[in-house]
Amino acid sequence: MAEADKQFSKKIVGKTVVSKAGKRFGEVGDVIFETKSGELINLVLKSPTSYTGKLELEKDKEGKLLIPFSAVIAMGDFMVISEEDIL
Repeated sequence: MAEADKQFSKKIVGKTVVSKAGKRFGEVGDVIFETKSGELINLVLKSPTSYTGKLELEKDKEGKLLIPFSAVIAMGDFMVISEEDIL
């Protein structure tokens, strides 16, 4: 991965998570990653919207909603996810 392509977690946390169809999921509250490889595993949602309540998303031990990082298709002002990849 090129140095310019790398993102720091502090730049990811706080971004609004939206689907490619424009549905808002909430904000990134934290990231879960593999410590040995640094691979990002999940985004932890903060302030989830009512829309996420209708979905059967995975939850962590504390009941916080998780979005698999593999569903992320773009990062910029927003974290854009492919909704099909999380259902």
